[in-house]
Amino acid sequence: MDDYYKLLGVKPGASAAEIKKAFRKKAKKLHPDIAGASHSGAMRKLIAAYEALSDLNRRFVYDRAYSSYAKKTGFDYRTWLGEQEKPEYKAKLIFYELLHLQEEKAIEIWRKYGGLDFQLEKHMEREDWMDCQYILAEELDRRHFSFEAFKLLAAILAEEHRRPYFNHFTADIKNYVKIIVNKRLKRQVDDETWIACMKSLMGVGFSDYEENVFNEYIEQAQNEIRVKQ
Repeated sequence: MDDYYKLLGVKPGASAAEIKKAFRKKAKKLHPDIAGASHSGAMRKLIAAYEALSDLNRRFVYDRAYSSYAKKTGFDYRTWLGEQEKPEYKAKLIFYELLHLQEEKAIEIWRKYGGLDFQLEKHMEREDWMDCQYILAEELDRRHFSFEAFKLLAAILAEEHRRPYFNHFTADIKNYVKIIVNKRLKRQVDDETWIACMKSLMGVGFSDYEENVFNEYIEQAQNEIRVKQ
């Protein structure tokens, strides 16, 4: 079985940007117009590696298949990531566990390194961060940690509004956030936190009508605070 990471010259867990950069660099050297027709086979393998690793779903399937193969050689990527001390490797380990359906382990690692204070965006390429953070938010919400899920999703929406990545899928994320807001969030937070959450949804792409609803929630919470005082 071909080691696609080795073919591209990147480490397992490389970001989408690193994979693309490595592919372009090697493709220039192996292209038949430059290297000659004798290298066409190597070029085909390189393209196959790039196509598999640059697509999130195909990479997931490849990683699962290759991990079984790699065990025969004695290399365990999960163990290797866990042994690294730098936070970027911890971020990659969280993403790795999520992609390999080890959600509980991913959340455990995320909490160990600070939870909401462990800012994944500082340690991952933008695209990997957004994918990882969305999957993590879903898993947290499924386990009734809806406030943490909300915070992660609100950060995604702010970045998405600044520079689109999810594009047409953004509407689904907004609807998901509204479900959390309307069904789960308020009972998990105090009034001040609720107000801060509603304010974080302003100016991130919601409609005027939706922002008016959030403002109403803010006013209601402010009134409740005044009554309590």
